[in-house]
Amino acid sequence: MPNGDFHREPAGAETEFDSVAAGQAILNLVRPQVWRAPLIIASPHSGQHYPPDFLASTGLTREELRLSEDCYVDELVAAAPGHGVPLLAALFPRSFCDVNREPLELDPAMFSDRLPAGANTASPRVAAGLGVVPRLGANDREIYRRKLAFAEAEARLAGYYRPYHAALNALCNEAVAAFGACLILDCHSMPSVGGTADHRYAATGLGSGSGRVDYVLGDCFGASCAPAITSAVDAFLRAGGANMRRNSPYSGGYVTQHYGRPATGIHVLQLEINRALYVNERSLERSAGFAMVQATMSGLIAMLSDKVAELLKT
Repeated sequence: MPNGDFHREPAGAETEFDSVAAGQAILNLVRPQVWRAPLIIASPHSGQHYPPDFLASTGLTREELRLSEDCYVDELVAAAPGHGVPLLAALFPRSFCDVNREPLELDPAMFSDRLPAGANTASPRVAAGLGVVPRLGANDREIYRRKLAFAEAEARLAGYYRPYHAALNALCNEAVAAFGACLILDCHSMPSVGGTADHRYAATGLGSGSGRVDYVLGDCFGASCAPAITSAVDAFLRAGGANMRRNSPYSGGYVTQHYGRPATGIHVLQLEINRALYVNERSLERSAGFAMVQATMSGLIAMLSDKVAELLKT
């Protein structure tokens, strides 16, 4: 990897990308003044901008829909540009369009017309109601009061999904051109105890003793990033007293599986943060632990900024 810094836009410069379909900001990309390390921080599920047409089509309240958010994860990792690496966050909610799914991972029962021949209608995520256009919100609540036309899903793919992945792909290309390789730290939060849609996590809720799981690292069982990276993140969080788990119940979603190609220089590690560490899971109010988790994330990003170039060589 070449030495030296990668100069981009002024420190903290924010770029909001407009959706052609909706005429509103859909992404927020915050770049550092100097891109110092082959690292990209992403928060695909923390968006809170709910399109009015979406709210009009659902039988759930905005408050009920918000329970599906990885709420405030973008704020937890907001220190990234200050450590010399970019932060990409989706501003739209995952209950509207989930960018951590295949582009045509769709449930045919949700639609009034036929889906394209290439649609993946049989994935476990579709079966759980959690496709690229989810059928279920938190607590297994049906989102829609009616069937959708496929044209509605395609509009979301064109106006939200594809711009997010275009931005992420462009960042990867920039980083590989500048540094020779890169790591995407794909940041999420997980419920402390899940409903049916999150049933794999139900036995690992935050509590006392050995049953507590604070963070889950997903690297597709070693396929999506260098093992040294996963081990370094695991060791850093354990050193702060966290209880850790790898690849169970979350081994990595579409971003991890699709972008994580170490042979091409792109590594992806998915990070899941137990929501009960930093938020009241019912009211979504920030708890007393928010500042501590935010400081932990800042420290983790700082550590990776310092060490990721060497870790990528292993």
